[in-house]
Amino acid sequence: MTRPLHPTALVTGANRGIGHAIAAGLIARGCRVTLGARDPEEGQRAAAALGARFARIDLQDPESYFAAVTAAGGFDILVNNAGILGHHSLLSPDSEFDTAMEVMVQAPLDLIRLNAPHWRETGWGRIVNLSSGWGAHAEGLEGPGAYGVAKAALNALTRALPRDLPEGVKINACCPGWVATAMGGPEAPLSPEEGADTPVWLALLPDDGPTGGFFRSRQPIPW
Repeated sequence: MTRPLHPTALVTGANRGIGHAIAAGLIARGCRVTLGARDPEEGQRAAAALGARFARIDLQDPESYFAAVTAAGGFDILVNNAGILGHHSLLSPDSEFDTAMEVMVQAPLDLIRLNAPHWRETGWGRIVNLSSGWGAHAEGLEGPGAYGVAKAALNALTRALPRDLPEGVKINACCPGWVATAMGGPEAPLSPEEGADTPVWLALLPDDGPTGGFFRSRQPIPW
């Protein structure tokens, strides 16, 4: 099936940074975007500024994202953008391992499962997983704490899921690069809009576009 004229899209963690820029980029291309964020006040303010819908989504609270997807009846485009960055050793009792895996692996998989019935019905869907070179084996899994491990697991999901997804659904991961956000810091060389370019491109791939890949600057990169 061809892409809907105005695809619906859910972008998690979109109240600021790369997620906010992705939401803006999708709106500019005719998508009807739902901005997901944990904080209702921040999320509603950001959504209003963009002309987007808002849904309170806390990826550590499955009921919140179940409610959001159920209320919408599913989304054509799912952008799993939200993430956390911790610096404790994996051997430390304070390691964020459980939280990192919940936010950046389990919740994205849950959201994909929740949207699958919609994709089966429509025959078209796009999934974009915001990953990182820090989660790439080819780049040494250099992410601090549990971050790199969780991103590597998200990459593994991206490679494995094409065999299970409904026909017409594409899934890809991308590294946005080092972006000047609250997570990336002010010294990063890329703007949020530059970091959002590849995710927006992947979210609107044509029917002959790639699936099960890992991209940076719209080019394939090794896992």
